Amino acid sequence: MYSMFTAPSASLEPTGLDLAGVAISLGAGILLWLIASFLIARITKRVASGTSLFKKPHFRWVAPALRALDHERRVQRANTIGSLLKSGIGVMIAVITTIYMLKNLDVDVAPLLTSVGILGIAIGFGAQQLIRDFLAGIFITIEDQYGIGDVIETSEVVGVVESIGLRITRVRDENGAIWYLRNGEILRVGNRSQGTYVPPAEPEETAADAEHAPQQKAGE
Repeated sequence: MYSMFTAPSASLEPTGLDLAGVAISLGAGILLWLIASFLIARITKRVASGTSLFKKPHFRWVAPALRALDHERRVQRANTIGSLLKSGIGVMIAVITTIYMLKNLDVDVAPLLTSVGILGIAIGFGAQQLIRDFLAGIFITIEDQYGIGDVIETSEVVGVVESIGLRITRVRDENGAIWYLRNGEILRVGNRSQGTYVPPAEPEETAADAEHAPQQKAGE
């Protein structure tokens, strides 16, 4: 008789919600983000101001990316790389923190992860050119192929670099026109400012040609 009037034991079980776990996950994510931001800011500042740490023999592999440059150019490259690192790490921490919070809220994340993966693949196929431009911009910045103020020569234009982004490089040519070059489409580039470029010699006019030229124009 007692069992007939006793509530089922299943109704007394917890619902699976772990609010403490949610708070811990959120706090851990924020703490990791603050630590990562602090470290990236320190590294960016150190690289921008110049350091001899990476000149040691066991750091020779990063010499092309961190060679001695003028202050403005080094600061621009350091800020670009720092912004890229901060964005990437921020997205990664946000995704991981969200997954742990949903698990603590007793949400089945497996279907969600599957849907996100399929959506990511679809976006990746649709944005191949955009991803290509971003990757090319990253390597242009890290490898120091060219910087602001350099005179570069591509298959499309010869001019002075005015700005470098992760997707677009802006160049002003000799006529004053502004060119917006997508980084993924710059397959070959020559930097006249980094090497020992010598402009081709122009044909010299003789003194007799210089004297006869005004007379011919007047006669015409």
